[in-house]
Formats: sequence, structure tokens, C-alpha cells
Amino acid sequence: MGVLMSRRQTVEKVQKVSLAVSAFKDGLREQPSTRRRAEAGGTRRGTLEHAVQEGEEEASAGPSQPEESSASKAAWERLRDGRGVEPEEFDRANRFTPPAFIRPKRELHDDEPLDISLEQQEQVLNDEMCEICEVWTAESLFPCRVCSRVYHDGCLRRMGYLQNDSAVEVTETAHTETGWSCYYCDNLNLLLTEEEMYSLMETLKNCKIIPGTCLTLDDFLHYKHLVHKQQFEKPMAEAQEEQATLQFSALDPDKKGHIEWHDFLSHESIQLLQKLRPQNALLRLLTAKERERARAAFLALDQDNDGFIGEGECRRARHAWFRKHQKETPSCNVSISHVGPMSESSPASSGSSKSQEKNPQAAEQEEARLVDWSCFLKENVAYILAARPNSAALHLQPPA
Repeated sequence: MGVLMSRRQTVEKVQKVSLAVSAFKDGLREQPSTRRRAEAGGTRRGTLEHAVQEGEEEASAGPSQPEESSASKAAWERLRDGRGVEPEEFDRANRFTPPAFIRPKRELHDDEPLDISLEQQEQVLNDEMCEICEVWTAESLFPCRVCSRVYHDGCLRRMGYLQNDSAVEVTETAHTETGWSCYYCDNLNLLLTEEEMYSLMETLKNCKIIPGTCLTLDDFLHYKHLVHKQQFEKPMAEAQEEQATLQFSALDPDKKGHIEWHDFLSHESIQLLQKLRPQNALLRLLTAKERERARAAFLALDQDNDGFIGEGECRRARHAWFRKHQKETPSCNVSISHVGPMSESSPASSGSSKSQEKNPQAAEQEEARLVDWSCFLKENVAYILAARPNSAALHLQPPA
């Protein structure tokens, strides 16, 4: 009964939010759009500092200029609806209409234990027709490495999801073991339900994070401090700030000094999933391809075939999910489907130097804990999901 009442209250809350959103949309339609069109050509993406400065300028202009914040309102709408492509970013002439994403819904049985067999392998088959145009043309279809969908590169271009260097990336990686994630799987934010998305948007608004902006290290740490204080009502400890700094570095692999908006959003989405959903619910998000890769990884580590691996091996597997981002040739010939010795340039070896100096006794204690297949999946599920995006960023930095 407690569960049913909780769900009823949740439904009522969602209905209230939906009514508020509908009223908000109706209000936007009634406002003139002349100024918005005039400013569309000048839309730009800057850092959070620039966005906040623009917001302060809009606020100081007074209530006589309501259309000044229309771009910001549009950004919040795109965030809520899961749309990542800006309307101003490409000419819509001769373009397909991007899909209307439907956010998932939680079911009553989602939190119940899920039995995923280690011995019984799953048959993984890709779709036969392009997800966009529903036409079959054999070898010219590019498969997603996460789901069963396949695409034509021309269809992806006309959708606005394939531009410039990304076209080369799809062509070169889609048919390799590295693979390519389609626009559904590349966007971790689409895993959130409407309720979860509403919670994330409220957090971003309270912390004055503007959708579409890049975040510097100071912006990121300031946000993390605010979120931690709101959640625990106490300041963030120094060790936690160091961990946040490491996560920023993982999200900025090219050392540009800032993290892109879609990488920040993916990171926050996977963090929220870890916070709100139990591991059994996260396991239900894995696709057949991801489960097969996890089986291959576990069996490769279980050398004596007793159904158990050491904790240290399980930890190394978490780093191996991100091997797809490695640009140079690894020192060992291992695909992302298998876990083996880590190369010098792999994410695992580039972590904290403290892990390199681990004393033999600690390493021995780590290896003493045995992990079975069920625990292996539960402890790695968040990292498997976080490895979906094509971006070189590590959206969930594994502990060293």
C-alpha cells in the first residue's frame, strides 16, 4: 500500500508539473517573437560566467523587456525534452525532422532482482532497416554499438546529427570493435524519467547553471559545493573537492580548461541515476550488446572458471569500459569486450599516483575479496552506462 500511495503522489506531482509547463508554453506563444528572431543570428555558446553575466544584464534591464530571456527559456525547453541540437546551428532546408524523444517511465518491478545468466549467451542481432528512413541497403548501414539500431550516414546528416569530423568518426568506427553510439545512446540524459529530469533541472536552476554553457574548473567546483551543501547541509570536505577536481580532468581530456555542456549533462545524469535508482533498476537499462560485453569481460578474467574473480580485477574492468576512447595503439591487443593488462596510456594507469604506490598488503587484501558474476554486474553497471557516449570524456571517473 505504501508503494501504491507513493506512486499516486508521484503521478499527481507530474500532472501538476505538466499543467504548469503547458501554461508556460501558452504564455510563450502569446508573446511577440520579432526580437527573438533578430537575436537568433547572434546566439553563441560561452562559459557559465558569460551566461550568468548576460542573465544579470537582462535582469537589470527591467520587466519592460520580457523577450530578452527567450533564448534561455528555449534552452530549458530543449533540456526538458531531451533535444541536444540547437535550432540555430544548422539550416533546416532539406532536413529531416528530429525525433520527439519520449522519456522512460519507472515500473513497480524495476527494483526487483534481475537474473542475468553468465552461461547463457544472448543472440545479438542488428535491425535490418535504417532507423530513420526504414530502407534496407545492406553494407551502407552503420550499426550502433549499444542498441540494435542501424543508420545511413546520409540520413544522419539530414537529421543534423552528423556534421564535419563526426562523419569520419562514424565511417571509421561503426564497423570496428570500438563502435559508435547512435544519438539515442550517446545522450545519457534520455535515461532519466520526467520526474528525475525535473529534479535535475531544479538543481541546475538553484545553482544558476545555464543550459548550453561550458563550465570552467571554478564553475564546476562551485556547483559541486552548492549541491553538496544542499544535500548534506554541510560544506564539502577537502578529499571530496579533490575527487571533484579529478572528475573535471576526466571530463576535459583535451585540457581545454572547460568541459562541454553535453559532457557535463551526461555526468550529472549518470550521477543522478546512481543516487535515485538501486542497482537492480540500473541493470534493466543495459542492452543485449552491453550484457554480452560484460560476459566476455568476466569470462576473460575468470581464468580458473570457478565463477569468481578478485576485487582488483573487477576494479580494472571498470577502467576497461572506457578503452574505446584510447586514440593510440595499446600495448596489448585487447578489445573493449575483454579485460587484460592495462597499457601505459590507458585511463587506469593515468589515474592517481597513489594507486601506483599501493603497498603489497593492501593489494593482497584487495585480491582476497572474491566477486561473483552478479556482484560484478552490479558494481560495474554505472560505468558501463557511462561509457556509452562517443565523447572522449570519462563521464564517471572510476576510483584509482
